[in-house]
Amino acid sequence: MRVYRAELQIHTVLSPCAEVEMIPPLIVQEALDRGINLIAITDHNSSKNISAVKQAAENTLLTVLPGMELQTLEEVHIICLFDTLEQVSSFQKIVDDYLPDIKNNAEYFGEQYIVDKTGEFLGFEDQLLLTSTKLTFHQAWQAVTHLGGLFIPAHVNRQTFGLFYNLGLIPVDTKIEALDISRHISVEKVHEKFPQTTGYPLIQTGDVHRLEDFLGSTQFLIELPTINEIRMALQGINGRRVSISS
Repeated sequence: MRVYRAELQIHTVLSPCAEVEMIPPLIVQEALDRGINLIAITDHNSSKNISAVKQAAENTLLTVLPGMELQTLEEVHIICLFDTLEQVSSFQKIVDDYLPDIKNNAEYFGEQYIVDKTGEFLGFEDQLLLTSTKLTFHQAWQAVTHLGGLFIPAHVNRQTFGLFYNLGLIPVDTKIEALDISRHISVEKVHEKFPQTTGYPLIQTGDVHRLEDFLGSTQFLIELPTINEIRMALQGINGRRVSISS
């Protein structure tokens, strides 16, 4: 087994709240420069730049997982992680069906750029991405897990789009395999402030919208950088484990 230092919530220029520096080659280089060897691309409600980042990471030591930061009907952000582009593409079709038909107002929200592996401009995403889907928390969990993905409520300690401030609890009808905490809180503090987190595996992400946001504090001891191996690490199975460094 080997240690994978991970950053599992990264936005590209497709997310209108991300900086223009968040293009595939710079994302890959920043991760490698920081000793991070496992990342996930999780743009808001969209997966259209994942392939470009995966191509930019070819022939490097960096593994790129397809993902998405989904916004549920309850305005809870979810990190949705998958193994393959086919899986995230299937999930995208579901999300598209549940996104309200609203065009992006670039002057207000920012541009939503689709780029290639070099960061060259290919087009704009016209659909507004910074909005809630009509998928409920439970429906989203069902869709992700049915496709073999990993469903992790994002930055649960935050007032904006966090699980506890928006739902107040962890729904009993939804099997949560892990919770994500923000860079601004420690494991000890999150347990103290939110006792509901006790007993749940935790990861920590930088919620990367600019290159300086890379954190890489979550480490997995696993055989391979796959969803199944990550799931085993979260459960502490067969020597796999997850840890958060200070």
